Amino acid sequence: MNKYVERLYNGVTKENPTFVLMLGMCPTLAVTSSAVNGMGMGLTTTVVLTASNMVISLLRKVIPDKVRIPAFIVIVASLVTIVQQLLHAYVPSLYDSLGIYIPLIVVNCIILGRAEAYASKNTILLSACDGLGMGLGFTIGLTLIGVFRELLGAGTIFDMSITPDSFEPVTIFVLAPGAFFVLACLTALQNKFKMPSATNKVDSDIACGGNCSNCSGSACAANHGLIEAKKAAEKAKKAAAAKEAAVKAAAAQKEKAKMEVNEAVIKDSKTGKEK
Repeated sequence: MNKYVERLYNGVTKENPTFVLMLGMCPTLAVTSSAVNGMGMGLTTTVVLTASNMVISLLRKVIPDKVRIPAFIVIVASLVTIVQQLLHAYVPSLYDSLGIYIPLIVVNCIILGRAEAYASKNTILLSACDGLGMGLGFTIGLTLIGVFRELLGAGTIFDMSITPDSFEPVTIFVLAPGAFFVLACLTALQNKFKMPSATNKVDSDIACGGNCSNCSGSACAANHGLIEAKKAAEKAKKAAAAKEAAVKAAAAQKEKAKMEVNEAVIKDSKTGKEK
């Protein structure tokens, strides 16, 4: 049971897609003009992410390795279409607010990243917990950014006025530049308190360890110890292989020298007999 709880916990805190991994920045910056929009996009992505992880995990042994990415995209696109139609039918206001960013969930790097790195290698239940954890982390990130932008730009939170009449909203916060300002401030606070993130180097030259060719799917400081352990194991393995090769080379050289000595003795013996 700890494995399932860990997947939920990692997605919300250690591997939060918005504040730690810095993934899915397009919807993060584009739709968080209000807390409702942020939460709506986050929950929509959570549903798609959890469902896609489950389907991909279920079909992981059936999908050919060479076409796995196109297959993942087809699965995600089908689920996004279903969710889009449901939003259009039952939550038209949210559907109109999110607009083009709903179909763009198909190419969200969080969804494809978790499909490739986790769902295609693990069981259905673990993949579902991983998708749910990542989705909740994404929802929390978008909602927080939306809350700050709405509060500063309109003086409301979830469309409820909580500021005094004398408060003058800073309209720029509900416009495009406001998203960058709020995200920059929140990231600066993370760095100030030395919280793990893609922009905060924790006990490493770069947060993820820099081993992009062999990345296990989690590009954050949380997996730095695992990466270092793998590097140490690989280094020890290479050293052992080099030592073994040196021993074999020395043995071969010794055997060659022994054969040369035997050949010299035989040659001397033949020369003596001829004389």
